[in-house]
Amino acid sequence: MEEKIILLVEDNADDVLLTERALKKSHILNKVVVRDGVEALEYLFGNGNWAGRDLRVMPQVVLLDLNLPKIDGLEVLRKIRADNRTKLLSVVILTSSKEESDLINGYSMGANSYIRKPVNFNDFAEAIRQLGLYWLVLNETAADANR
Repeated sequence: MEEKIILLVEDNADDVLLTERALKKSHILNKVVVRDGVEALEYLFGNGNWAGRDLRVMPQVVLLDLNLPKIDGLEVLRKIRADNRTKLLSVVILTSSKEESDLINGYSMGANSYIRKPVNFNDFAEAIRQLGLYWLVLNETAADANR
């Protein structure tokens, strides 16, 4: 069985720790964590710090925060959708933003889902468990059709 990877794009160290704990609790161990929009794009396109990465191995899902340093999450999403290599990737916006414009812009730019981070850890852990189950186990992607 081919390894399924989650790309977590999150700059907040506490949110990274909570997400990693929730994923581990759900026995989801295959993740790559990047801390800003530039590093996310470097990972996806195999340049910069990720030069030489095997681009045939793409994440099953990208969990994308919006409020990122260097390049914000919506711009990362725009660049993902604009490139043939990544345009069909599943992208879930996982953010604390309550701005309606972020929700509308996220979907308008091609996000597959928009999740507001629950404040309570147990609620957050349950949301991550359900995200992992859905996106790694239940959901079929365009990449799955090519296997």
